[in-house]
Amino acid sequence: MERKTLAIVGCGRLATIIADALNSNLLPEYQLVATYSRTLEKAQRIAEMVNSESQKDNPCKACTSIDELLAAKPNYIIEAASPDSMRALALPALKNGSSIVTLSIGAFADENFYEEVKQTALANNVRVHLVSGAIGGFDVMRTAALMGNCTATFDTEKGPNSLRRYAVYDESLQTEKRTVFKGNAKEAIALFPNSVNVSVAASLASVGPEKMKVSVTSTPGYIGDNHRIEVKNEQVRAVIDVYSSTAQIAGWSVVNELRNIVSPIVF
Repeated sequence: MERKTLAIVGCGRLATIIADALNSNLLPEYQLVATYSRTLEKAQRIAEMVNSESQKDNPCKACTSIDELLAAKPNYIIEAASPDSMRALALPALKNGSSIVTLSIGAFADENFYEEVKQTALANNVRVHLVSGAIGGFDVMRTAALMGNCTATFDTEKGPNSLRRYAVYDESLQTEKRTVFKGNAKEAIALFPNSVNVSVAASLASVGPEKMKVSVTSTPGYIGDNHRIEVKNEQVRAVIDVYSSTAQIAGWSVVNELRNIVSPIVF
């Protein structure tokens, strides 16, 4: 069996999960051929993880540039870096003939970028896979939206330390529970570019970034993230409530998507 080739852009904790899945034979249909990250050391670490175990005979290359990674002509590129990285990567990768599996769905809150990516993928017979990350229920969200007259809300609860890098943070959040944001998904990803990708994902699966109502609540001492999505129309009301203490679920959602791509039965 000829294996499909993978590359990874963004070699942090989530890339480690994918490398572990390859080494554990959870992705036997794939071979990792290239890695890239902002620092070469991170790319080398992920490459070495598979080179020392499951790919001793077919080593993965740690790349020093996106161009070098694209030269490997991977069938799929896993993007686990940031919305800015996704914006820079998407069009060159698709024109290169590589499909993309991305966690940085916040990039698609920009309708013009979304449409350009869609048309480029169509023109080059490749796809962009938006993985579930830290949420789920895309199927029921899309179904409810297709039925018409659909509304959707996305409420997330976080600890204050996860908000330190953003303008909404102040020290009073360490002792006071407070809703720090209310708006739509497009506004949310602009304010929290690396923390509410899942709200954009849910919006794209349902009512769109400008119609998805989003709130972010900070709770003192809170560990992890709790995301609650409600989608309803005249006939259906669906609630998806997902708590995760760490970001690992996002990495495993990539593994699940890769398995679905090659499975004869798809969930």
